[in-house]
Amino acid sequence: MHHAGSVGNPNNFTRPRKEKRLTYVLNDSDDTKHCAGINCLAVLKSAASDESDYLFTGSRDGKLKRWGLAVDAATCSATFESHSDWVNDAVLVGDSTLVSCSSDTTLKTWNALSTGTCTRTLCQHSDYVTCLAAAEKNSNIVASGGLGGEVFIWDIEAALASASKCNDAMDDDASNGVNSSGNSLPMTSLRTIGSSNSISMQAQTEGYIPVAAKGHKESVYALAMNEGGTLLVSGGTEKVVRVWDPRSGSKTMKLKGHTDNIRALILDSTGRLCLSGSSDSMLRLWDLGQQRCVHSYAVHTDSVWALASNSTFSHVYSGGRDSSLYLTDLHTRESVLLSTGEQPILQLALHDDSIWVASTDSSVHRWPAEVCNPQKIFERGNYFLAGNLSFSRARVSLEGSTPVPEYKQPILTIPGIPAIVQHEVLNNKRHVLTKDTSGSVKLWEITKGVAIEDYGKVPFDEKKEELFEMVSVPAWFTVDTRLGSLSVHLDTPQCFSAEIYSQELNIVEKPEDDKINLARETLKGLLVHWLRKRKQRMGTHASANGELLSENNIGTRSLSHSRVEVDGSSEIDTIVYPPFEFSIASPPSIITEGTHGGPWRKKITDLDGTEDDKDIPWWCLDCVLNNRLPPRENAKCSFYLYPYEGSTVQIVTQGKLSAPRILKIHKVINYVVEKIVLDKPLDSINAEGSHPSGPGSQLQHQTVGDGSSRSGSKPWQKVKPSTEILCNNQILSPEMSLATVRAYVWKKTDDLVLHYRVILGK
Repeated sequence: MHHAGSVGNPNNFTRPRKEKRLTYVLNDSDDTKHCAGINCLAVLKSAASDESDYLFTGSRDGKLKRWGLAVDAATCSATFESHSDWVNDAVLVGDSTLVSCSSDTTLKTWNALSTGTCTRTLCQHSDYVTCLAAAEKNSNIVASGGLGGEVFIWDIEAALASASKCNDAMDDDASNGVNSSGNSLPMTSLRTIGSSNSISMQAQTEGYIPVAAKGHKESVYALAMNEGGTLLVSGGTEKVVRVWDPRSGSKTMKLKGHTDNIRALILDSTGRLCLSGSSDSMLRLWDLGQQRCVHSYAVHTDSVWALASNSTFSHVYSGGRDSSLYLTDLHTRESVLLSTGEQPILQLALHDDSIWVASTDSSVHRWPAEVCNPQKIFERGNYFLAGNLSFSRARVSLEGSTPVPEYKQPILTIPGIPAIVQHEVLNNKRHVLTKDTSGSVKLWEITKGVAIEDYGKVPFDEKKEELFEMVSVPAWFTVDTRLGSLSVHLDTPQCFSAEIYSQELNIVEKPEDDKINLARETLKGLLVHWLRKRKQRMGTHASANGELLSENNIGTRSLSHSRVEVDGSSEIDTIVYPPFEFSIASPPSIITEGTHGGPWRKKITDLDGTEDDKDIPWWCLDCVLNNRLPPRENAKCSFYLYPYEGSTVQIVTQGKLSAPRILKIHKVINYVVEKIVLDKPLDSINAEGSHPSGPGSQLQHQTVGDGSSRSGSKPWQKVKPSTEILCNNQILSPEMSLATVRAYVWKKTDDLVLHYRVILGK
């Protein structure tokens, strides 16, 4: 760990500085589907009648996808991957610009018709960015709101132009890095990108600054803007609708009426009427000219999270936590239940005469909606009158008179992959057992990034017990399933704490007693594509050492901040061994944070070799390129070795011993036989009747090595007399490690105590 000195500290005390984390996300083999809830939808109508429309979806898996729409099918034509957390909202502006916001605190702009090009990352929010609003007829203006209570109004064209000018200026001055054409690349957070590069240009304090609408004291969950971009409304946990002039960021009014969080807002084309949906289950229609609520609608039985209206603002479609989609006539107060589902509705998007519905499920459904003439649905007679008090709708529901849905099946479903909702890291610290929303249980090997077993729908806890192994390996990573898949987090120096012998991984290329650092080998597997492309870009066939990144960049920096350890020999081992080869068909995605504060995400196969320690944490590159590992906690295990009670064979001298935690008990047996028993004839030991020395012996802290003969059979299987090692009167398996014995047999914080028993006559 690095330590940063305190300014003006006469005693030169230091405080720890947390290094940046590296996360890799295990992707499903079918990357065309989302694997978590869909938070947002946007429809792009084609300009020509013979071209298909597009649907854009943003998910809690951190990705956006573009779907080409046919009458009865939807095909994924692009995946937009750069956000490092949930995508919460997305809007289309101009001809082909997609703007998204995320819980990673950023907004990102994309070329909507590209294969996934992120054109800029906008960093201004201090917390999750939850919502966006766009002005339909002023294609440059987008507003963003978030949990920090901040609302910003962006001129997207100006922001992109600012990035371009700033980047051009740096191109003139930059001298670091080489691109594929041999030209200089600027090593800053503002960088041009290719179609596969998602480390995009950052907008923070340099260049363009958005207009700030200041006034919210709490979280913002909903925004809406009129067509011309001259009026903005916002709502959140303050339970009020605030109205702003987005051109200046000034407040114009505040509307009270809801009794809980405001979660959805829409405006009519003129900006005079506003409809709000709230966690109090109510819809409220506001006349902004009169500055008051003119109607309340008790339609839902729970929180309202999504709204969409027809072009004349006469009818509104609404969905929410009750998993129901309703159509309401704002003039007559008549409401129809269009459909019900199993998951809460998060977003709605009208498309021709139908409506797309997104929910906490990873699938998206298209339902009939009669958008062009919604009165057709009411003519069927299956409607109810919405009350004006929230309890009236709840009471009707409790009385059992819930309306029958108008539609039973959607027109079209874009299926997703069930999200992982439960996981357990197994004791070998290489396998993780998971369960998804469909009940399917799988076993993942995180050092390869693939599911190695699919057990189907079996009881999770029973399978976990079945797979239990009595082994102890340090926790070198953490896991979460926030993105609907396994995210594996590596933090230095903790991640370098786990080692095992190559024999346990069946690595035939290495001697069986070579120690394998699991994090180091995993990093080599993750960065192998980056390393190969970097060599190609630099036009060198040199071995992967510090030459690929200058010593000033990696080597000197690391040495100046902390003591490092060179692992193994001076020769840099760049071979990726089979247990650490990640799938090319479904490569994992790396998530980390750049030096200038911009989080980014990219598949390991899309790393193009231009990334450096400003993008990838320096300690990862130092490990892979220079074979250096940070200082770690003591990997040794101290223990005492005594003769078992009643044993006629004893040793002459013995003190506290020290050995690697991963040392197997058969090595301890080998030590007893070769170093103690066979050093003296058995009758001689018996005759002397000597006793083992205690902790104060002159031979304190002897070291038990972990080397052995390289022959196929193990020494403990050959030696005579036969020797057993015991702990707490339990005979230990020769294949147990000292760490396992300490964790499962000794179960104390004191130094481990082992006993040996020599069995004569075998």
